[in-house]
Amino acid sequence: MVTFRAGVEGDYDEVNQLVQRTFLNDGAGREWDEERALFEPARSVLAVDGDQVVGHVGTYTRELSVPGGVLPAGFVTFVAVAGTHRRRGLASAMLTRQLGEIRDRGEALAVLWASEGSIYGRYGYGLASRRLSFEIDRREARLDGSRFDKSLLDGLRLHAGPAARHRAQVTELYEQVRPSRPGFASRDSRWWDYRLADQAWHRGGAGPLQAVVCHDGDIPVGYALYRFRSSWDDSGPNGEVGVMETVTTTAAAYTMLWDFLLNVDLTRKVGLWLGALDEPLQYLANDPRRLGMRLGDGLWARLLDVPAALSGRRYAAEVDVVLEVVDELLPGSGGVFRLRGGPDHATCAPTADEPDLRLDTAALAAVYLGGNSLGSLAAAGRVDELRPGAVAATAPAFTWTRAPHALEIF
Repeated sequence: MVTFRAGVEGDYDEVNQLVQRTFLNDGAGREWDEERALFEPARSVLAVDGDQVVGHVGTYTRELSVPGGVLPAGFVTFVAVAGTHRRRGLASAMLTRQLGEIRDRGEALAVLWASEGSIYGRYGYGLASRRLSFEIDRREARLDGSRFDKSLLDGLRLHAGPAARHRAQVTELYEQVRPSRPGFASRDSRWWDYRLADQAWHRGGAGPLQAVVCHDGDIPVGYALYRFRSSWDDSGPNGEVGVMETVTTTAAAYTMLWDFLLNVDLTRKVGLWLGALDEPLQYLANDPRRLGMRLGDGLWARLLDVPAALSGRRYAAEVDVVLEVVDELLPGSGGVFRLRGGPDHATCAPTADEPDLRLDTAALAAVYLGGNSLGSLAAAGRVDELRPGAVAATAPAFTWTRAPHALEIF
């Protein structure tokens, strides 16, 4: 008989083996020190058959940047069910229990990356952010100098080398930007150990992790993390630059860093898998078609405490609306709420007033980070307009100045 329990410290190895098998990975011979340090056993839910772990869902304790604010959130990870125990309701039982535990901890929402997009809508998750991947042939694509003021680059300088050498500046820059960019997650020292880990199996055949830091005088204003992949063919060098992330505090630093990344000797390609939907590179390139852009999904979000989540963010325009939020999985998380907010304030509380809009928790999550249009959800039949004009009046408020951007998979 399968039973469920919380994790304990000694569970990591068996849980990790289950996850590697589930995701068809060969973990033989790998070191897991950085990953092991992130494991929070008390926040795991395990399915156990006899003495065998046959299912697992885990949670990381982190903060998530939302429009105009930062909130504690449950970062869902390591979701796996053994192939021998599929179609028995184990995932549903574990994920439902996990959502209740996240809510009971006072975390207003949960977020995750979905291995398969068809799974998590049934648990109230909505696709809250998207990503752009870039596969750039740098012989065809370059920065167009007519699209920016070259004088802004004067005085900027770059320092490049092993990423670990630049850790202090990289972490400082990330913390400067994190609170203002929806989708960014907090990183304590363990998470920086994980992000900058440079074991051979992390490299995917590429070289050691590198960092390039842009300075304006003595002040760091941006960085990029990347790897080189050396390759040669009959025509000569055919290397690749694989960009993990870029974080900048100024437009000039962003331009300077991408000019560097697009002009590395002996390379012909530049790849970025986790680019932002509004990545500025699109507007700096001489020909955006040469950037090889492809759209993919990013963070999925699930609201668990609607008043706390909606009052914890800010709104691009003044809004006063009554929302009926339907939560079939966790009825206690739904209800009717009045939201009042704007660029510098927000309150949300239960109300007995008649609702203006009705939507389920997945639709609300989809617009929560500002990455999707409330009008588009209404056009898809995902939002019911109960008061004429309520969608048009409310939709601008749920936008934001920048698209949500999730920099890392967890």
